[in-house]
Amino acid sequence: MKLPKEYLLSDLLSHNVRGSMTLSYGAGESVWMHPPVHRILGWSSKPSNFDLKRNVWKLNQIRQIIDNDIFVRGEPSISDLATLNRFPSLLFANLINKKGSKIGFIADFVFDFKTGNIKYYMVSRSNPKIPGSSRWKLEINKIIDQQPGLVFTSFNVLDDLLLMKSSLKNEFFKKGKKIFNRFDNFKNIASNRFEDWLDEDDSDDMYQKKNNDYVPYDDSQEIDNNNFYSDNINFKSSQKKKEDDPWI
Repeated sequence: MKLPKEYLLSDLLSHNVRGSMTLSYGAGESVWMHPPVHRILGWSSKPSNFDLKRNVWKLNQIRQIIDNDIFVRGEPSISDLATLNRFPSLLFANLINKKGSKIGFIADFVFDFKTGNIKYYMVSRSNPKIPGSSRWKLEINKIIDQQPGLVFTSFNVLDDLLLMKSSLKNEFFKKGKKIFNRFDNFKNIASNRFEDWLDEDDSDDMYQKKNNDYVPYDDSQEIDNNNFYSDNINFKSSQKKKEDDPWI
């Protein structure tokens, strides 16, 4: 099986090291690198949780990678954890901006399998051991200096870098924001349609009321106010009644 051209350090350390299908040297634990030239030389594996010795491997000892196993050729160099901790490494180093403030940690890096040269680093804002945190891409040319446990850069904030992997928290907020935006759009559309419906309903009511209040003019029903209040009408009626009354 052909080895990949580029590989992530965290993937290398997460694999179990095997000499064969029956011979296991344990899972990867720490990296062996040369920070001044940004190059990985190898890594170490831990045989068991109760074993103090460590197996140290060169990068060119890798034969193939199958699933979660790395098959190696030859025998490892035997060391211990105290010795390996004295090896210089930029992994988990503090990232310092050009103002002298800590803005993150070196959490991971991508390297070339054939040469071991590091292509770029991965930066975390918080503790890099916390799973699901964000990762930013740190190019080698943005590193202006380095010391044990410290990496100095030429920028001020992590937002100046390319975001390679968003955290679960950011993804949740992004999805939540999209849902709220869609809900707001739906609410605005529904509100506009409801207002249009009310405007149409008011227009129909006004038109109907105007038609119901209209009464056609009929001159036959006009009342002559002068005759209604005239005394002559009542007077003539009373005189005629007196003349026809036999008892008067």
